[in-house]
Amino acid sequence: MTTNTTTPTGTGTTPSTTPKPSAINFARTTATATRVLRQLRHDPRSIALMILIPCVMLLLLRYVFDGSPRTFDSIGAALLGIFPLITMFLVTSIATLRERTSGTLERLLAMPLGKADLIAGYALAFGVLAIVQSALATGLALWFLGLDVTGSAWLLLLVALLDALLGTALGLFVSAFASSEYQAVQFMPAVIFPQLLLCGLFTPRPDMHPVLEGISNVLPMSYAVDGMNEVLKHTDVTANFIRDALIVAACALMVLALGAATLRRRTA
Repeated sequence: MTTNTTTPTGTGTTPSTTPKPSAINFARTTATATRVLRQLRHDPRSIALMILIPCVMLLLLRYVFDGSPRTFDSIGAALLGIFPLITMFLVTSIATLRERTSGTLERLLAMPLGKADLIAGYALAFGVLAIVQSALATGLALWFLGLDVTGSAWLLLLVALLDALLGTALGLFVSAFASSEYQAVQFMPAVIFPQLLLCGLFTPRPDMHPVLEGISNVLPMSYAVDGMNEVLKHTDVTANFIRDALIVAACALMVLALGAATLRRRTA
């Protein structure tokens, strides 16, 4: 005699599923960040790219303008924020994509781990590296390369860190739309280069065509450069500096939220 264990249809019974957490959990977030940092420890090339490349670029820039130190002073502060943003964007987008293509992301999201926990954990892990990166680049620029700024070095470090976190957020966001590392790299010309051209590094934004100036006013890198320039020119914390720093921080948080909303388990 056999027993039929099939659940009758039409009874309202549904398969049991593990409920997903709706809010960020500190323990899950820190556990994710610890796992990411542990994996990065075995990837020295990525660590070197994140931490050393901005320093190498600043060193190269300083001696490109060896005969014109004032030129380095005028653009060095802005690039101190731009270089960390670019490197964190590149490494974060590729590292997150690897998690998805290797199936790690699929396994993690099958656990009671929310997308917000995952994104926050990645942001926390790369944020730790961003602190190290920004501190090294700022110290190198100020005390070894002789970058002359009027304001506090701590304010310069703050903006550099916010820029690196913004690059991390952008990298996490665009990785959801790439199916290979090659595509992830292709997002750099689409996401980073327009901001680089319109941020006011090459010419003041008010001197641009009105349409381009309007576009630059909604791009976060523009406010990153403006914040660096405020530290370059003013001894005190200005209202414009506070505005620029808050805008960059708000953009990073907004992009992280978008990254959590668009996070996919596997690459199509």
